[in-house]
Amino acid sequence: MRYYFTVSGNNLICISVPAAMHAYFRTALRLRSFVALGGKRQDMNSINKLTLCIPMYNESSIIADTVKTLTAALEQYREGGAYRRWELIVSDDGSTDGSADIVRSLGQSGVRICGYEHNRGKGCAVRTAMLEASREDGSPEHVIMFTDADLAYGTEVIDRFARAFAQHRDTDIFIGSRNLSGDGYESYTFIRRIASKAYIRLLCIVGGFKLSDSQCGCKAFRAPTAEQIFSRMETDGFAFDFEALLLAGRLGSRIGEIPVSVINHRESKIRLGRDVFKMAHDLFKMKRRVSKIKL
Repeated sequence: MRYYFTVSGNNLICISVPAAMHAYFRTALRLRSFVALGGKRQDMNSINKLTLCIPMYNESSIIADTVKTLTAALEQYREGGAYRRWELIVSDDGSTDGSADIVRSLGQSGVRICGYEHNRGKGCAVRTAMLEASREDGSPEHVIMFTDADLAYGTEVIDRFARAFAQHRDTDIFIGSRNLSGDGYESYTFIRRIASKAYIRLLCIVGGFKLSDSQCGCKAFRAPTAEQIFSRMETDGFAFDFEALLLAGRLGSRIGEIPVSVINHRESKIRLGRDVFKMAHDLFKMKRRVSKIKL
C-alpha cells in the first residue's frame, strides 16, 4: 500500500493506494497540481534559475534581434513553469563592430554583458560567461546553458533543457544531439550533412567519446559542475567542447543527451578541410593535459 497527501479546499487528505496503482495515481496528482497552478509546475517540476550564455563576436547584424527573441522566450518559459528566475549573459569576445554597444542600448531587464577587449575565441567567451554565472550562484538548482548568437537550434530547446534537469535530478550535464533527431540536420545540404557527421565521428574516435554529438553548440550544466569544469579549462578556440567533455569524464559527471534540430543554419566558421586535423591534434594534447590534472 502507498500513501499520498493532497489538498481539498482547506483540508489535508491522506489517501491509501494499492501498490499496483501508485504510478497511475502519482501521474494523476501531478496533473492535478499542474492544473491547479494554471499550467505552471513551479513547485514539483522546475529548477530555481536558468542562466543563458551567448558568445558574441562581431554580431552587430543580428544581436539586437537575438536578445529581443531570447528575453521574450525566457520570460515565456518562466511563466510556463520551467524555472523561477532567468538571466541572459552576452559574452563579448572582443568585438570590433559595436555589438556590445548595441546590446547595452537595448536596456533589456535581466540582460548583462561580460567580456574582454581583444578577440580570443569562442571557448574563452563561453568560459568567461559560465564562470561568472556559476560564481554568482553555485546552487545545483541553478542551470547554466550556452548556445550560439544565431539561435541555430531555436528557443524551444531552452524549455526542454530546463525541464530535463528538473525531471532528472541526478544528471549534471545535458548536451544537444543532432544525431538523435530524425530532422537534426534537415537544413544542411546533403554534402554538408555527410561531412559534418564524418567530422564529428572522426573527432569522437580520437577523443574516445561515446556521445552521439560532442560538437553540438547547445549544452547546459548545473552550476557546481560548470564551476568544476570551466575553472580547469584552457582552450580558447572551437575545440573547447572537447575539453569540457574530457574534464566531465575525469570528474565522473553524469551526462544526458537531448535531441535537437538545426533550425537557423548559417555557414560554419569551421573549415572542415583545414580545421579538422588541427582540432584532432589539439584533442590529443588536451587528453594528455586533462589526464594529468589532479582532482
